[in-house]
Amino acid sequence: MKSITVFCGSSFGSDEIYKEQATLLGQTLAKQNIQLIYGGANVGLMGAVADGVLQEGGKAIGVLPHFLQSKEIAHQDLTELILVETMHERKTKMNDLCDGVIVLPGGYGTLEEFFEMITWAQLGLHKKPIAILNIDGFYDDLIKLVQTMVDKGFLKQINREMLLVSDSIDELLEKMRNYQAPTVGKWISKEEV
Repeated sequence: MKSITVFCGSSFGSDEIYKEQATLLGQTLAKQNIQLIYGGANVGLMGAVADGVLQEGGKAIGVLPHFLQSKEIAHQDLTELILVETMHERKTKMNDLCDGVIVLPGGYGTLEEFFEMITWAQLGLHKKPIAILNIDGFYDDLIKLVQTMVDKGFLKQINREMLLVSDSIDELLEKMRNYQAPTVGKWISKEEV
């Protein structure tokens, strides 16, 4: 893996551990020569993960819509800042640039980004690992919900297994390196899109 997209909150949350782990993730990516692709902001966990990468001399590429740059939240010290027109173009660009995705705590936007990426994987549009860094059990209830989707017949177990989860950065990266995508997409091939 040469580049990983990180989706996370533009806030720090209510516990210092979220910021600490976001910074540590950034530092770990840089030490392992993995380039960060993220939303381009200097606020919240987004800023913390980028700062962690930059503190260790790593590369951080931000992808930011023009309308957010005008609110002066763009990180000024990035290796590269790519400006796009829309939120959807942002996600598409981030997907194009990465070899995998890590999700940290966040709100509606983080969940929307996560679910779009895992849905694209389920549909066979990409074969990249999608991983949750489950800091302090933040995503426990979401993981239970995903299992309920399987138990109630709305999600296949093979698609449940696509979701990689750990509370350890090193373990999560190892799972991502060893990930093998299912050979069968849900209904369509990439050529049919």
